[in-house]
Amino acid sequence: MKASKLLGKPVSDHIYSIICQRVKKLHSNNIIPKLSAILIGDDPASKIYINSKKKIFLQNDCYSEIHHLQRNIHENDVIDLIGRLNSDDTIHGILIQLPLPKHLNSNKILREIKPDKDVDGFHPENLGYLLQGNPNYIPCTPYGCIEMLKYYNIEVKSKHVVIVGRSNIVGKPLFALLCQKFDFANATVTLCHSNTNNLSEFTKKADILIAAIGSPKFITKDMVKKDAIIFDVGINRINDSSKKGYHIVGDVDFEDVFSKVKAITPVPGGVGPMTIAMLLYNTVKSAEKQIK
Repeated sequence: MKASKLLGKPVSDHIYSIICQRVKKLHSNNIIPKLSAILIGDDPASKIYINSKKKIFLQNDCYSEIHHLQRNIHENDVIDLIGRLNSDDTIHGILIQLPLPKHLNSNKILREIKPDKDVDGFHPENLGYLLQGNPNYIPCTPYGCIEMLKYYNIEVKSKHVVIVGRSNIVGKPLFALLCQKFDFANATVTLCHSNTNNLSEFTKKADILIAAIGSPKFITKDMVKKDAIIFDVGINRINDSSKKGYHIVGDVDFEDVFSKVKAITPVPGGVGPMTIAMLLYNTVKSAEKQIK
């Protein structure tokens, strides 16, 4: 039996339909949800991604502005800009496009964002609330995974979830979410990483396997158990001879595992659309606090 593909677009469209009426209410109160994104340098992938965010915001009657800064900018100048955005009441979300140039301290810069405008959910205060089981803003990619689990009615309670990857952006927040006493959680969660010995011994026990290790086609057929559900969060560029010069693959060898698993998110087209959808969701949530 063929695996089913867990597509992100139907889920993101569902999120946008939920947001629609909330945005209309905000407009009736003369509030337009607004995101300020900071892009430093000229990384092509970051440029494409941040322009995609702006396009989605405009399509949903919200606003997104981009502050494009030179790669060699001084850290204090970035912090000064964040300070100005923090004090602007028309701005409801501030986003730092990662990764940053190596001379900039990303942790220091992320701490400068006002927690109530940290719609990416990376501020230590928001990560602390998440770990306590009382989240303010949930990081967007993990949030997208959760919404996909809900949408496709994938039972998580008492299941063994194995996460491969321990980043602050995906792995750790997902671990913190899925082990909570939430309706959509209550799983037994194992967090693996690049220094896990005999990694396949853990991945083969996973009812739900989440790959977020940043290594193309790393997870293969012999590393997963039959009828497992796979969430592939990886986005990797592979150079080729096509017109674009590259193609995108995930952290899972999709063709290799497809015949063995129950369901899997493809790359592209899986978790990817959900990240921007949940960024918009968090920004609208922030804007609603102005009414309250």
